[in-house]
Formats: sequence, structure tokens, C-alpha cells
Amino acid sequence: MNACTQRVAGKRISCQRAQGRRTQGMRAQGRRTSSLRQRGVAAVEFALVFPLFFVVMYGIVTFSLVFVAQQSLTLAAEEGARAALNYQQATSVSAALTARANAACSAATNMIATMVNTATCVATPTTCNYNASMDCVNVTLTYNYASNPLIPNLPLMNMAMPSALVSSAMVQLNPGNIL
Repeated sequence: MNACTQRVAGKRISCQRAQGRRTQGMRAQGRRTSSLRQRGVAAVEFALVFPLFFVVMYGIVTFSLVFVAQQSLTLAAEEGARAALNYQQATSVSAALTARANAACSAATNMIATMVNTATCVATPTTCNYNASMDCVNVTLTYNYASNPLIPNLPLMNMAMPSALVSSAMVQLNPGNIL
């Protein structure tokens, strides 16, 4: 047997072929150790990506709920202002304006969605800023979001959240039609 042939499993093979078989075995062994090193990579990647994904989803849901609550307060304030247009029996203009303001708050609080049912209503009869000869009723609804969040806040997320949701609507009343 010369230097270029070797005996493998009882057969004579060339050196190049024997070398190829050795490297194939080493490659297969390398693949096995490589796959063993890859075990758990998906779990580590998930552990790194999930918190970011969760914070993004939490932000989307939270700001969506705040937007829905603000829209609900706006709708209720507008309905309260419309209720101030209804006739209220009274003996004086100031008593009629007060009765209309009370009716406005009553209608507004009845229209508030259940998620913001702790909102407070303030209806104030005033003279209109743009026309002093007219009377106005301003309906303001305020929801204290800081003390009653719609969903629990994550740490540091409360810095981006509003402390209160406020919505107001104003209706103009002609003094000749109040009584």
C-alpha cells in the first residue's frame, strides 16, 4: 500500500476519498452541534420582542378607549345643550335659564356612556360673549381620568395619559323665547 491509498472498512480507497469522508463526518458533527446551539433561540427572541409588542398593543388599546370616552362626553354635552332649548315653565328669565340649565345637565348625564358614568356636569346660564343681547347655556362634562382610569396604567404610561377628559357645548337662547 502506498501513501496515496488507505484501507477503510477492509477496502482500499484513495487518500482524497478518505479525506472527504473524514470532512463529511466532521460537517455532520458540526451541524449537530450547531443545531444544539440553536435550541432556545426562538424563546430568547420572543422574550426580547414580546415586551415591546405588548407596550405597543397596550398603547393602542388605551388611547382608543380614551378617544371613545372623549367622544361619548362630547355627544352627551351636545345633547345636554339641545335639551336646554326645550321650554321650561318659569316666572322669570333667570328662573327659566336655571331650569333649562338643570334640564341640560339631566339630559347630559343620562346620555353619558357607562364607562365614564362618574363624569360631573356643570351647566351655567350666561350672556353670550359674541352677542350680549342673547343668553347662552354652557354645558360642561368633566371626567377625572387620573383617579378613574378606564384600564390600569402601566408604569410611566400615566405621563402620556390625560388627567381629565373635558367636553363642553354651548347653546344660544333668544331672550324673547325664554319665557
